[in-house]
Amino acid sequence: MINWSLVVEMLPAFFSGLQMTLVLLVTSALAGLVLAVPLAVARSAHSRLARWPVFGFTYVIRGTPLLVQLFIIYYGLPQFGLIRNSTLWPLLRDPWFCAWLAFTLNTTAYTTEIFAGAIRTTPSGEIEAARAMGLSRAQVFRDVFWPGAWRRALPQYGNEVVQLMHATALASTVTIVEILRVGRDVYTNYLVLPESFGMAAVFYLALTVTITLIFRALERHFLRHLDPRSSATTVAAQQTGIQNVRA
Repeated sequence: MINWSLVVEMLPAFFSGLQMTLVLLVTSALAGLVLAVPLAVARSAHSRLARWPVFGFTYVIRGTPLLVQLFIIYYGLPQFGLIRNSTLWPLLRDPWFCAWLAFTLNTTAYTTEIFAGAIRTTPSGEIEAARAMGLSRAQVFRDVFWPGAWRRALPQYGNEVVQLMHATALASTVTIVEILRVGRDVYTNYLVLPESFGMAAVFYLALTVTITLIFRALERHFLRHLDPRSSATTVAAQQTGIQNVRA
């Protein structure tokens, strides 16, 4: 039987953990997205000098577990006296910053590869048409290149954000009190599974559903031109307009 009185009692702690999870998720996802855009452009460039350093970064990050990266940043870097004596030490001794940095670097690597793949699949005809219209390189990137890449990468990027949300559970290993840490504390104090890890699972599931719905809405907005029903409606409206003009 589930002890509902204990569940109600621990809800404030779980909501506090939810707040920490959301802060980690949103800040690391936004920072990773901002960093990934120029890196994706470099990753898909023809120049090896631009392409290979980014490839090395994404290869190393994607080839090692996130937990190992987090431990290296939080436990490994303080072993060096140069780090402890540097101006970065106040940040690198903060568990929240270390977790944020690990999550940001990890999602940057995956997001870079996602957008680089979307950029490489850009139809050459779109670029040639934009250049024929006299658009500058900056205008081509802003108005043609990036919008198309964003639309193609959106479904995969939504999955990456969900995976990042799940990965925030690792922050509990460096003393950060987020959803999983709250569940572990409840289990340690009361030795009950449904009220501890079961509640944590409910919160993670609710977050997964929410993020999925948000990205489904974004996909409907940015990819509505691929919907056969929308295309049929647009064609019908155009034909009606043509008939009205002829009339």
